[in-house]
Amino acid sequence: MAKPGIGYVGVGLMGLPMLKRLVSLGYAVTAYDIAAGQMAAARAAGAQAAGSPADAARGADLLLLNLPTVAAVESAVFGENGAGAVLKAPQLVVDFSTIPPAKARELGGRLRAAGGAGWIDAPVSGGPPASGDGTLTVMAGGEAAEIERALPLLKDVSARCTRLGPVGSGLAAKMINQLVVGIGHAMLAEAIVLAEGAGLDAAQVPQALAGGLADSNLMQRFYPRMVKREFAPQGYVRQLLKDLEMVHEFAAATKSPTPMTAQALSLFRMLAHLGYTELDTTALIKLYDAR
Repeated sequence: MAKPGIGYVGVGLMGLPMLKRLVSLGYAVTAYDIAAGQMAAARAAGAQAAGSPADAARGADLLLLNLPTVAAVESAVFGENGAGAVLKAPQLVVDFSTIPPAKARELGGRLRAAGGAGWIDAPVSGGPPASGDGTLTVMAGGEAAEIERALPLLKDVSARCTRLGPVGSGLAAKMINQLVVGIGHAMLAEAIVLAEGAGLDAAQVPQALAGGLADSNLMQRFYPRMVKREFAPQGYVRQLLKDLEMVHEFAAATKSPTPMTAQALSLFRMLAHLGYTELDTTALIKLYDAR
């Protein structure tokens, strides 16, 4: 069975590894990014270059978006030379970006009204390594039949893909994911401070706790990098801060009390205030190193 033609808008920290994987699996990919360096990397990986989001969408069965902000997503679809001007049924947008659930419903509704194209919100968890090796966790929202059509591609980029409901549902689940991740970073930083203050070899803690109730992917993946003060970005402070702001607003809209999220958000706001927005999220430990 022939693979669907892919347009890809946003080939940055998460998008480029996924693009490389798709090309390696035999997908024909046409890519667009506002950064010349990312476009050069996409071409080097075997993708065709597009001059705009609209160009990336022309002739594509699926248009994939992997963008850092809601403004970038809206611009890619409905801005100047946006993909929305050319997308028609039965084309589908699969948006891997993290944006507010209500915004996904709005953009999906506008796109369907304009030309009948479908919209799937498919936010991910796992980071750039998982994006490159096809082991992401995908939380999907959209029409069941449309997600079924996109499922072969979604399975090629993920180890787990779950449909949560209509458009926006995947992003609601991503809000929960980011709540746990944000609070988890704050928890890990405090654990390291306590271990170091107690005179332990803090690097041994993940091994000591492995298999117990305190063990987690966060403990095994992020804690060691935090202990070593490794801040090369696998995810930017500015991105997690943006997501936690979104979680905070989403919780308020749903009248859900989230005091721990508010505390984690405050910590990441302080980290950004100190100028560390371009570091990895593990840089949260810097707030405590200032001692």
